[in-house]
Amino acid sequence: MSATFTKSMARNIFYGGAVFFFLLFVGLTFDTMQVLPKRDHRENITPEVVRGKHIWETRDCIGCHTLLGEGAYFAPELGNVYKRRGPEFIKAWIKAQPTGAPGRRQMPQFHLTDAQLNDLVAFLKWTSEINTNNWPPNIEG
Repeated sequence: MSATFTKSMARNIFYGGAVFFFLLFVGLTFDTMQVLPKRDHRENITPEVVRGKHIWETRDCIGCHTLLGEGAYFAPELGNVYKRRGPEFIKAWIKAQPTGAPGRRQMPQFHLTDAQLNDLVAFLKWTSEINTNNWPPNIEG
């Protein structure tokens, strides 16, 4: 082997590495697409879940909260809030906003109807049932 590093050696390393990592990316993408249907239980998506997701999006909940690790880190993770608190607590908490606790930034009052609250809770319930490999790492998000 020569003691110098030539342009052709560098080119071969670059192209070889690019091909290797491209094939790795394709393989991981294929694996993910095969595993997702088994983990996200998409067959359980109901019209209530769809309406709840619409409420989640139109009220910009992700602007403050995270959901399965995605979103803003200002307010608590809500991917497992259904398991932590239950449906009645969630509804009561949203209805009671803003709480007026001193020293805390307040969640806005969205004036959701009971049907909208039920839909939002259905969405959070569905989200809590996704197999996330134990994310978040602790029960309190």
